[in-house]
Amino acid sequence: MGNTLTFLGLESSCDDTAAAIVRHTPGERPKILSSIVAAQTDLHAAFGGVVPELAARAHAEKLDLCVEEALQQAGLTLADIDAVAVTAGPGLIGGVLAGVMCAKGIAAGAGLPLVGVNHLAGHALTPRLTDDLAFPYLMLLVSGGHCQFLIVHGVEDFTRLGGTIDDAPGEAFDKTAKLLGLPQPGGPAVEAEAANGDPASHTLPRPLLDRPGCDMSFSGLKTALLRARDQAVATDGGLRRQVRADLCAAFQDAVGDVLAEKSRRALTLYLDRNPPEPAFAVAGGVAANRHIRALLETVSDQSGARFIAPPLHLCTDNAAMIAWAGLERFRAGHTDDMTLAARPRWPLDQAAPALVGGGRKGAKA
Repeated sequence: MGNTLTFLGLESSCDDTAAAIVRHTPGERPKILSSIVAAQTDLHAAFGGVVPELAARAHAEKLDLCVEEALQQAGLTLADIDAVAVTAGPGLIGGVLAGVMCAKGIAAGAGLPLVGVNHLAGHALTPRLTDDLAFPYLMLLVSGGHCQFLIVHGVEDFTRLGGTIDDAPGEAFDKTAKLLGLPQPGGPAVEAEAANGDPASHTLPRPLLDRPGCDMSFSGLKTALLRARDQAVATDGGLRRQVRADLCAAFQDAVGDVLAEKSRRALTLYLDRNPPEPAFAVAGGVAANRHIRALLETVSDQSGARFIAPPLHLCTDNAAMIAWAGLERFRAGHTDDMTLAARPRWPLDQAAPALVGGGRKGAKA
């Protein structure tokens, strides 16, 4: 099979336990042979969000089962695997540690190379897995715990143009859902409710649009929604279904406007570098929001850049992106040993100053 590589990937940075197998032959498109995701939605539903201790325990219980299922789905055994890739950070440290220890055990037992992967790099390199995107491209990583604009120059070469200074958009969606009595995860719940609402019914702020640059803020938007909810409850003696839908639509519209305008600014900075094949990619859980995705595609089209959005199942946390990022790191000559450590923080752009703030889903990298 020549230089064909088959990688097992493990992901456990938040509340999805995942294992996947990806195969790649140079000159051909990568193949996802299997992708298993064991969600913890029911486990955390009663708490209105992810409980780190419960998540870590669930990861420890499910990781080996997910690996076994991924191998079965691909019709392979560990003897067919060339290396093991694992999320080594950033994320909830208990879950990351569970994944790293499981990967070490598999690598040691099967005599396989071990490759630690930055979870954010997994998202950032997903367009290369799905669309064979050439470097350099602009990436908006927008998820439950992170939000940042990156110019992706190479497998381990990133320039951050800006990011959230407080809550990530996905975290703001989750908090909004909790405030409005909607189930978790909040992103899909708010999007579904917003489909029946009027975004013009409530005036919500668009934070930081009056300031230059690509940094973002979503904490104040959440607070404004809380006040609008309280006012509606006081006026109507409760939160009517239509009012809740209107609030969801107004909130989603505000987040979309902020991301669209900041994307426009980031694209200007990126295009000033005269990339040979301009492209704007988006990944992360919030990229699954159809309204926001449509706004970002419009901005990209207006700038003349190719727009890339991975399939929805590869926008949320998954192990296929980790297997692929590990494969790319391996091809670039990078491997790890048994000293690989779990890291709660791991910025992609080592030269950029740390982003301010750390939300419920973990510190911003």
